[in-house]
Amino acid sequence: MHDVIIIGAGPAGLSAALYLLRSNLDVLLIEKEGIGGQIAKSPRLENYPAIESISGMEWADKLFNQIDNLGVHFDFGEVTTIKKLGEAHFQVDYGTIEESKAVIIASGVSHRSLGLPKEEQFVGHGLSYCATCDGAFYKDQDVLVVGDGNTAVQYAISLANLCKKVTICTLFGKFFADEIIVKRMESLPNVVIRHNLESKELLGDKELTGVRFLNKESGEMETLNADGVFVAIGQVPHNEAFAPLVDLEKGFITVDEDMQTKTPGLFAAGDCRVKKTRQVVTAVSDGAIAAVSVEKYLSRNS
Repeated sequence: MHDVIIIGAGPAGLSAALYLLRSNLDVLLIEKEGIGGQIAKSPRLENYPAIESISGMEWADKLFNQIDNLGVHFDFGEVTTIKKLGEAHFQVDYGTIEESKAVIIASGVSHRSLGLPKEEQFVGHGLSYCATCDGAFYKDQDVLVVGDGNTAVQYAISLANLCKKVTICTLFGKFFADEIIVKRMESLPNVVIRHNLESKELLGDKELTGVRFLNKESGEMETLNADGVFVAIGQVPHNEAFAPLVDLEKGFITVDEDMQTKTPGLFAAGDCRVKKTRQVVTAVSDGAIAAVSVEKYLSRNS
């Protein structure tokens, strides 16, 4: 019986583990893919307080080494079910069955991809899914934004403050975003709007140089060159396995300010939960809050 099982070894899960281990609790951390989550794929992390520049992988490795030195139990696997068996008794199945007094879900999200060849290859080499994270790397350059929702429009506005030219490309003939921010974007002189473009091919060898689109109005292929491409077509949470014990909103877990779900003893932190800002620093904050909440929960149920 562990004190806590944490599902997911991204920034939220790693940070929660750090806090819990420093409180001398027994922690099992389960990760289905790789340490660090999405940030591990970023070649440069430059908006984390007190660290001017570090690769996402190095940042994640440092944090994992920190918790490893504190005695974390770690295993790879994908959690398929969580069961609550008693007042403070959970059973987690990830191929192996483990039990704990509390659980933190920090399963993160994945960016919805374009589904094109070489897409994974170009991440960090001209292709990004986060303008807040990577926009500064393209100062005074020409970039594309692919997407038509609020996030894509907000990316275009943010990038317009940094880049020489921003071209936003939508799949359909309109935006599916709040009118007020669309109008703000339309007023910017260095933003170009292109509708009815379907992404067909990513261009370049080692570095992305542009995108080939199908113009759905003309039926012709069209190439747009760019120094960087930002894809904003949605994020995909992976919380279906937890649905019996949590409330979901568009697939994301709803929690209170203590990261508590509707099931006592079951917490959620990081990008997997309903929230407005998904950044490394906010995920770390969520993890710390969840850990403190777990400690209080365990002390009440000991």
